[in-house]
Amino acid sequence: MTTSSTPATGGSPLERLTAALESTVLGQRHVVADLVTAFLARGHVLLEGVPGVAKTLTARSMASALGLDFTRVQFTPDLMPSDILGTNVFRPQENAFHLMKGPVFTELLVADEINRTPPKTQAALLEAMEERQVTIDGKTHVLPPHFFVVATQNPLELEGTYPLPEAQLDRFLMRVRVGYPPPEAELDMVRGFHQREGKLAQVPRVLETTTLAELQAQAARVACDDSILSYVVKLIRETRANPRVRLGASPRSAQALLAAAKARAALNGSDFVTPDDVKNVCPSVLNHRLILKAEAEVEGLTADDVLRQTLERVQVPR
Repeated sequence: MTTSSTPATGGSPLERLTAALESTVLGQRHVVADLVTAFLARGHVLLEGVPGVAKTLTARSMASALGLDFTRVQFTPDLMPSDILGTNVFRPQENAFHLMKGPVFTELLVADEINRTPPKTQAALLEAMEERQVTIDGKTHVLPPHFFVVATQNPLELEGTYPLPEAQLDRFLMRVRVGYPPPEAELDMVRGFHQREGKLAQVPRVLETTTLAELQAQAARVACDDSILSYVVKLIRETRANPRVRLGASPRSAQALLAAAKARAALNGSDFVTPDDVKNVCPSVLNHRLILKAEAEVEGLTADDVLRQTLERVQVPR
């Protein structure tokens, strides 16, 4: 695959985007769908999976397809907030301070292994993710309008890590599980690696920058019937009523679920939300917003199990 500087033709913009990503990130259709959904909803994504399942490649491919500036930061125990945000440096020849911008001043930021850096540095991303701005020495600096954070973490290696607190997790619209691809996709992956002689796959740019804001605005305008709004609220309240759950989903989670469902409807080419749109995004939107009781965890129950039960119990609107 060769790199292209001009948008690909054929199909709707979102169809071209998903096709470009799926041609590079093989066997991970749900990951691609969730990543595009989060971008349309102006949210951020936490990709969780073992090393080598294309978490960083997925984010890099997304940036290439959208034509966004891309920055990757490897989070380590010695990383400081100023290493992320930047700092003011005094220049004697000018007798003035100048801002040396950190990697957060980009459009798509990959925070690799975010749970390997101390809470103080993790928290440095809070304002950037929520407000799309950062404050350095009392001065506010606005980030690019398409600022998008894709963080990664390994769910197995927990020694020497700093698990993200609930307040930090809540800044992510979705936590997406990235597993191993099916056998046929893995074979295609190895075949492609061989044919490219070990070079990285290049994703062509498929969308113009001016199109991105309009796609996000279209997703926000997707129609939603009152029955769907009621369905979303019932799902959220059902998580709080579950006896195995210590802390259920918050009202802000309901807003996140609705925003993601509208974005998924837009991704599917629909101008209204269906119950299936809500069901499809529910696990990734809510699986990091529930805290189970200790006895439930001892029994091996997970947040995904609770969400499956919740979707089964709440009546689907007609």
